[in-house]
Amino acid sequence: MDRAIIISNGRCGSTLLSDLIVEEQETCSVQEFFMSVAPWNRSTEIITGPEYWRVLSGPKEELSVLFRIGVPPKEVRYPASGRFNDDLVNLPRILAITLAKLTDDPDALFDRLAPRVEAFPTQSVGAHHQAFLDLLTELTGKKRWVERSGGSSQVTTSLLENFPSARIVYLTRDWAATAKSMSRHSSFQLVQLRVEAVGRYGVDPLTADPGDDVPDEVRAYLPDRLTAEFLQERGKDPKRFIGLCAFMSSQAEQALADHPPAHLHTMAYEDLVADPVGQLTALGTFLGFADPGGWAASVAHRVRKPEPVAVPA
Repeated sequence: MDRAIIISNGRCGSTLLSDLIVEEQETCSVQEFFMSVAPWNRSTEIITGPEYWRVLSGPKEELSVLFRIGVPPKEVRYPASGRFNDDLVNLPRILAITLAKLTDDPDALFDRLAPRVEAFPTQSVGAHHQAFLDLLTELTGKKRWVERSGGSSQVTTSLLENFPSARIVYLTRDWAATAKSMSRHSSFQLVQLRVEAVGRYGVDPLTADPGDDVPDEVRAYLPDRLTAEFLQERGKDPKRFIGLCAFMSSQAEQALADHPPAHLHTMAYEDLVADPVGQLTALGTFLGFADPGGWAASVAHRVRKPEPVAVPA
């Protein structure tokens, strides 16, 4: 089975790529899987199939917070008719985006996955991830998977270590444009807040124990105190997100230098916008599509030129 991973800082066209890749009939375009299970994808722990399924079927802390304060990311596609819709704070992490992007009935796919995943052998978390994505590809009748998570730059090292033979696409975008987009996005507002808190105070407010003695400056960041207004106010300063772009890009580029992948394709969002057919044809060729030029020609019209972005002073 062919396997590929798109690595990026997020807010740089990676969602667009996933939405275009899904149009290639032999490819399972998997969205937001690796970041939904982070930090598990950085773990070398050996666990059982039932233990792994408990993680996949449990809520994602960051998403639970954003649901609670009423600003879930727009990428969430779980249908209003879904059986978990009355309790979105506890929505299983793989249902929010990953499965909901693959089918109109993500609950049914979730139910099909449960017994198969629980039957996985005891193995490393990385091996579980590969087995899960292979199974997802099998159940959707495809021959390859391409995974894409916004912000996966943060976990590039573990992705390269766990998937040494995977085809790696490294997607970049101008930091000013990326930062502006991040500043308007609730998930990245929360990511930036967490990175800043860890850097300044040594505390991740989302994982701090309620009984911990945290600095007063961090108390407003705790999950039970955080508000949408607080996040949105912080988002008014794009310079915060320039720093986040620099941090994430350095993580990805250092990992790629330390663990050179066997198959690497780099592309810039600006080049994609300037030459959609050419850039998508090259991507489809790299990914092994049967007709990369035909696929590119059929979807290139969906690549739109973004508005100019002013560089923060």
